[in-house]
Amino acid sequence: MLVTAYLAFVVLLASCLGLELSRCRAKPSGRACNNPSFLRFQLDFYQVYFLALAADWLQAPYLYKLYQHYHFLEAQIAILYVCGLASTVLFGLVASSLVDWLGRKKSCVLFSLTYSLCCLTKLSRDYFVLLVGRALGGLSTALLFSAFEAWYIHEHLERHDFPAEWIPATFARAAFWNHVLAVAAGVAAEAVACWMGLGPVAPFVAAIPLLALAGALALHNWGENYDRQRAFSRTCAGGLRCLLSDRRVLLLGTIQALFESVIFIFVFLWTPVLDPHGAPLGIIFSSFMAASLLGSSLYRIATSKSPGQESPVESFIAFILIELACGLYFPSMSFLRRKVIPETEQAGVLNWFRVPLHLLACLGLLVLHDSDRKTGTRNMFSICSAVMVMALLAVVGLFTVVRHDAELRVPSPTGEPYTPEL
Repeated sequence: MLVTAYLAFVVLLASCLGLELSRCRAKPSGRACNNPSFLRFQLDFYQVYFLALAADWLQAPYLYKLYQHYHFLEAQIAILYVCGLASTVLFGLVASSLVDWLGRKKSCVLFSLTYSLCCLTKLSRDYFVLLVGRALGGLSTALLFSAFEAWYIHEHLERHDFPAEWIPATFARAAFWNHVLAVAAGVAAEAVACWMGLGPVAPFVAAIPLLALAGALALHNWGENYDRQRAFSRTCAGGLRCLLSDRRVLLLGTIQALFESVIFIFVFLWTPVLDPHGAPLGIIFSSFMAASLLGSSLYRIATSKSPGQESPVESFIAFILIELACGLYFPSMSFLRRKVIPETEQAGVLNWFRVPLHLLACLGLLVLHDSDRKTGTRNMFSICSAVMVMALLAVVGLFTVVRHDAELRVPSPTGEPYTPEL
């Protein structure tokens, strides 16, 4: 597992570097990139924001491991995670109003203080203290994803009077470096926790100086700005009205909820699955982040083409990946069907399985038949992606139910040969 983890990390990182270098050579420089005032303003923002992101990522690889190190049961660890997610949701509802009322600069400094306290609670083995730390982490996360962006947009438009069209360039670059920082944070966490032998609490202690420096730079270099024009109740009512009045927004929210809920569950599950096999958790985390960076790079390359421009090479690679997934899916599903469905009931159950399967396929083909070829195909692939996300959610639910069922483990190679039913 150790060799596999490092090899995967190197391959993914090399792939990312290759894609980014080829993209940078083909990318023309815009007017915003050559404006000295804008670049200085960006640098002032990035100095604080990147330190905050680095401190956030540094804590991710060893959170579950730390709770295991303190000898908490899996159910207790799950409650700690739920507490963190719940506090993020609750504070997220009021974060925008709090930031606008308190001030964006003060809110960023508050983020540094609350997240530092959250890290300090990790030094305690007391369960209640750790719960408080998770609540502080939820508040800090809500501030991280509201205060910094709000401060930048106000300064960009109101104080410096830069064109609004330049804002996406700043956040696109921030998104790229966010992935890079996540990759580096995983390696740094592995270094302080394992290579230096300081244990799983070390990444949390190492994050505190980064948070302190981010708060100090914001306090010294940033100006304050406010927006007290909109009440919290009006914000919530307006958001709900938009959600219910526009079907596209509702569908987008459904897709986001389905996909990101799977990601949150995955964040909880990956450490207990890999850690018993001696996996270097920091390197594993960096590999995950490198894979995410690779996906983002592919997205930027795909969307950089002019509208309507076909790319058969990319389509072919995507189809190869689909068939690779099929090669994994069919034998796995056959194994699960044989284990889960009683043999005497398999024929009847499979008939019921095929009803929605064929209905969905027929409906999809009918919709595709009545659409413009290019637009219809593109829309159908988007719908298929959404359906696959829902299928993935069901897989996670099945895994949660049967993860401790010994009968569903794949037989050892020394056992009876297994021929998949296709």
